[in-house]
Amino acid sequence: MSDWPEIDAYRRQLSPLLCGLAIREVEVGREQAINEPIDEFASHLNGRKVLFVERRGRQLLLHLDDGNRVLFALPPGGWLHLGPSAPEGERAQIALSFEDGETLFAGGPRAVACHRLSAKSVNEMWRGLGPDPFDARLTEEAFVKRLSARRGKLKATLVDQKLVSGIGGAYADEICFEAEVLPAAPIPELADETKRRIYRSMRKVLEEAAADPAGFPFRVHGREGEACPRCGGTIRQEALSSKKMTFCPSCQKEA
Repeated sequence: MSDWPEIDAYRRQLSPLLCGLAIREVEVGREQAINEPIDEFASHLNGRKVLFVERRGRQLLLHLDDGNRVLFALPPGGWLHLGPSAPEGERAQIALSFEDGETLFAGGPRAVACHRLSAKSVNEMWRGLGPDPFDARLTEEAFVKRLSARRGKLKATLVDQKLVSGIGGAYADEICFEAEVLPAAPIPELADETKRRIYRSMRKVLEEAAADPAGFPFRVHGREGEACPRCGGTIRQEALSSKKMTFCPSCQKEA
């Protein structure tokens, strides 16, 4: 699933362009992307106005004037595009056309989720989801307290959406690198100051990535075998439970 920076960039891009506009046409190119029969999906959306655009964790919501929501969840490599046509060479799975003549296209290498949901369904789905990384209530001390209650490995905990919502594997690797802590570090062995450094690293990495998701310079993720940009050591990739972790064994430590 696409991560916090990509989804937040879409929110910032689409909010001023879609709010107040009515949906005039719905096209479904991949039926698996929606959560009800095509005719019902289209008839319920036609004529509905977008009131505002919200991001929660790694999902994007269009709030509609009938009280329902359109939820987008993008797979890795998934995309949204607002314009007269889909990006060249891409096949849209969903197309929502608006009264100003523009169309919101969604696609990707795997099925996009584009679901029409009630407010109650969304609230139930999000129950238990952790706070946003930039929620004003998630202070440094609040983060340390939440992290200290965990007993697993650092990266596995960072991608647990119940701790903080929106962090995926790629950015978890980058947060660990920025904090100079190994992704496999056991949380009970981390000093409180290290946990504070992880908090500051989380906000720094996500803020930089959100400013330019397409141009964000990943320093360890996807760079196995290359030289570490900080110390010159060799970046490694290893298994962590059922996932992968990418790190520099020379300058990232256990605590």
